[in-house]
This record gives sequence, structure tokens and C-alpha cells, in this order.
Amino acid sequence: MKLDRIDIKILAALQKNGRVSNVELADMVNLSASPCLVRVRKLQKAGYITGYCAQIDIARLGPSLTVFTEVTLKNHRQIDFARFLDAVRKIDAVVECHLISGGYDYLMKFVTSNIEEYQLIMEHLTDIDSGIDKYFSFVVLKSPITKNQVPLAALFEM
Repeated sequence: MKLDRIDIKILAALQKNGRVSNVELADMVNLSASPCLVRVRKLQKAGYITGYCAQIDIARLGPSLTVFTEVTLKNHRQIDFARFLDAVRKIDAVVECHLISGGYDYLMKFVTSNIEEYQLIMEHLTDIDSGIDKYFSFVVLKSPITKNQVPLAALFEM
């Protein structure tokens, strides 16, 4: 499926507010309701829209800790990367994991209830021999800027 500027506008609007009504969305992208709904369904079917979720203000729920962790693996064979990812996928506190270039292999984001929980997770990962050579932890003190949307219009000008 080839996207046009209206598809990009639809995706941008939906990533800002996934609960927008079809009529409101159609107005935002200058379409009538029926063609807009057809486009949204095509975008969903084609896999451009992978789901809808609520954004939770975790700070209102109680104390939590966010930690970014740089991980370097002992070995760099495909089986080593697969073993590490198999272990990490089982950990709910891992909310992001990125294979990156540079001086280490992965950048991970953890959200835990406290530093002790984070440390237990990291001890578990090293105890089960997930392939970690070394890791560095960066505790988040404050997050003055967080965005859940990417600048679709700027990235994919049509």
C-alpha cells in the first residue's frame, strides 16, 4: 500500500488521539466520514496502525523508577543476541530495548517500583547467563520532555 499525504495526516492525528471520532478525524484531514473510515481500515489492515492504547500518568499511581541501561554482550554471534533477547522479552519491567551502534550493543529502558527491583532484575539477567558482559545504569531523575508521537508530517512529506 502506497501512502499519500492524507494517509499521513490520518496517522498523525490518530497517534495524537486514538479515541477521536471518525467524523472529527474526517474533518481534520478534509475528507467526508465514509472515505476516511475506509482509509483508516486500510491502514489497520496493512499494519500501519498496530493498536490503540491509553497513556497512563504513572507518577499519579505512586513511586516508580526509570532506568536506562547500556548493555554489552560477551559474544556477538546470532545465537548470543537471540539468547539475550529471549531473556529480556520475559521481563515486564523492560519497556524498550534497542540494538544500537557504538560502544555497546543494547540500550534498554526499565520502569520498576524502586532501585532494589531493578537491581534484582539485573542480577537475575547475569545469573541466568543471558550473555551480558557489562552494563551501565542511568537512573532518570526527571523527564522534562516525553513524546509519544513521532513527527510524521516532517519525516514523510508528501
